[in-house]
Amino acid sequence: MPLNLPFPGNKQSTEQRPPRPLQLKQALQSVKSQIPLNQCVFLFATILLQIWILFSLIHPSPSNPSSAHRHISANRQDCSSGKVYVYEIPRKFNYELVENCKDLDPWKGTGCKVVANGGFGPPATGLWNLVPENLVPAWYWTDLYSAELIYHERMLNHKCRTMDPKEATGFYLPFYAGIAVGRYLFTEFNYTYQDRDRYCEMFLDWLEEQPSYAEYRGADHFIVLGRLTWDFRRLTDNSSDWGSSFLYMPRMKNVFRLGPEKHVKDRIEESVPYPTGFHPRSESDIREWQRHVRSQKRDSLFTFVGGKRQIFKRDFRRLLMDYCSRDEACRAVDCSAASCSEGSPAVFDAFLHSDFCLQPRGDGMARRSMFDCMISGAIPVYFWKGSFKDQYVWHLPWISETFSVYIDHDDVRKSNGTVIREVLEGVHRDNVRQMRETIIELIPRLVYGGRKEGLGTVGDAFDVTLDRVLKRLKARKSHLLSRAADDYEIF
Repeated sequence: MPLNLPFPGNKQSTEQRPPRPLQLKQALQSVKSQIPLNQCVFLFATILLQIWILFSLIHPSPSNPSSAHRHISANRQDCSSGKVYVYEIPRKFNYELVENCKDLDPWKGTGCKVVANGGFGPPATGLWNLVPENLVPAWYWTDLYSAELIYHERMLNHKCRTMDPKEATGFYLPFYAGIAVGRYLFTEFNYTYQDRDRYCEMFLDWLEEQPSYAEYRGADHFIVLGRLTWDFRRLTDNSSDWGSSFLYMPRMKNVFRLGPEKHVKDRIEESVPYPTGFHPRSESDIREWQRHVRSQKRDSLFTFVGGKRQIFKRDFRRLLMDYCSRDEACRAVDCSAASCSEGSPAVFDAFLHSDFCLQPRGDGMARRSMFDCMISGAIPVYFWKGSFKDQYVWHLPWISETFSVYIDHDDVRKSNGTVIREVLEGVHRDNVRQMRETIIELIPRLVYGGRKEGLGTVGDAFDVTLDRVLKRLKARKSHLLSRAADDYEIF
C-alpha cells in the first residue's frame, strides 16, 4: 500500500515540530554554559572522523559500511563492485525529450538552456573575480534538476559498463522521468493526471517486455530521477493533485531509485547530491578549488540566499530574509528580487565570504543551495532535522555536527531570528575551522566531474553513487536468490 504522505500542493502545512525540541531559553543557556565541553567533544569527533577516513583510504574493504565516506581511489575503480548494463531505450523516453526542449519551460522558454552541454547548462559568466582564471571553464549555470542527463552521459562512458547483460550487476534505466513529468506538473495549464503519467506508463510497458527485467522483476535495476521524490508520488487520480504516480506503479515496486531528495521511509531509494555549477575537469581542478576556498577571507558571520514566498502566511524564508537584512553580521541575497536559479555570481560571492549559510527547507526538506554553500566552504545551518537526517548518507559524514549546525525552526520563530546570531557566535573558532576543513575535504564527492570518463583517481559524486548502487544491488540479488522464486517482496 502506498504511504499517505504530504506532497507539494497540499493545503495542510508540512512543517512538523520534532518530538522534543529545546526551548529557546534552554538552548541559549546550553550554548553559553557548555562551550568548552562541546568544543572538546567536537574536536574528539573530528579527529576520529579524520582517522577513519585515512584508515579507509589505506585499507579499503568492500564490506565495511563506513566506505560511504571515503574518496574513491584508483584501486577501487577496478569494477570490484560490479558492472553496469545501460539499456538502449526508445529515444522518445530520453533524447527526444531533450530535442524538444522548448516545451520544457512554459514560462520563460529557457528549457533549452537547462539541457545544454549534457545537463551542465550554459557556461557561467561573471565569475572572473570569484574563481581562479583557469577554473572558469569548469563552471556552468547548471539547473538543479539536470541529474538525469549528467548520470546518463557518465554511465555511457564508464569503464565498468558492460554490453553483455549476463555480466551485469545492475541495470541502469536512462528514462528521463523528471523531464517527461516536469512539463505537466503545473495545474494552471490544465494538465491532467493522465498527462503526468503517460510517459511513465509507456516506458513501463516497454520495460516489462525486456527479459532482464523479468528475471528479478526489476530488483537489479535502478533509475535516476532528476526531480524530488514527491513529484512522483501522487496518491489519487485527481488532476488537481500534484505530480505523477510513477513510484507507486506496481512495475516500479522493486526498482532502486536515486534522486536529489529521498523519502526516508522508502527502503529502495537514496538521495544523491544536487548538481552544482562546478564541474572539475581533473584532479588538479579540484585541488586548486580547495586551495582557493581555504584562502578566502570570510568577513560575514552568516549569509542567507533565498526568495520570499508570499503565498505562505508563515513563510520561514521571509522571516530569515527580514532578519538577515537588518543584522550587520549577515549577508543577504534576495532571489525574489533577482533570479538565482539561472545562475548568479552574487550567490557564490556570499557563500565564499561567509562562515555559515542558512539552509531552510526548499520545495522538499533539502535544497540545492546546501551544496552550493558547501562547495564554497561555508558551513550549512539547518532548521529541520529532515534536511540532513538520513539524507545523502553515501556522500556526507554520518556525524552531522562535524560539518553543520542545527537550530530548531520553532526557536527561530519565537526569537524572531535573533537566536541565530547568538548560536553561531557561540561556536568556537577552532570548531569553525575544523568544520570548514571537513567540508573542503568532502568537495570532490559533492560535485559531478566535467569529463565523460570521470576524474581518474579522484572519485566524484557520480563515482561514489555508482559504487554504492552496485554493491547494494549485488546484495539484493544475493538476498533474492536465497528466497522462493515467487516471493520477490524486496527489502
